[in-house]
Amino acid sequence: QVQLVESGGGLAQAGDSLRLSCAASGRSFSSGAMGWFRQAPGKERAFVATLNWGNSRTYSADSVKGRFTISRDNAKNAVYLQMDSLKPEDTAVYYCAARVRYSRSVFYTRGDDYDYWGQGTQVTVSS
Repeated sequence: QVQLVESGGGLAQAGDSLRLSCAASGRSFSSGAMGWFRQAPGKERAFVATLNWGNSRTYSADSVKGRFTISRDNAKNAVYLQMDSLKPEDTAVYYCAARVRYSRSVFYTRGDDYDYWGQGTQVTVSS
């Protein structure tokens, strides 16, 4: 059983930076994928970024490209989301997700591509 715990959310002003962390336990990741999603009030969950654990390739949604960076720390079994140049429209609950089933060298951007989810961390950006 995989457990994911997010941290690092909070209040920020437009233009600020925050770094979200996702600590994974229950298995070591040598394949599969990790992803970040977000859900704003009244909106559906949306893809933010993904990292292929096998080849370290990353992919981000157009709305955050150039501002958000997904990365990993193998030794800590953790994934991070560095968020720079934050905007009020980035306000949402951010979720970390893990895919442990068979994975190809593609980018997984749908929620049902993932097998485990964290509890979420709130990010609020004021103007």
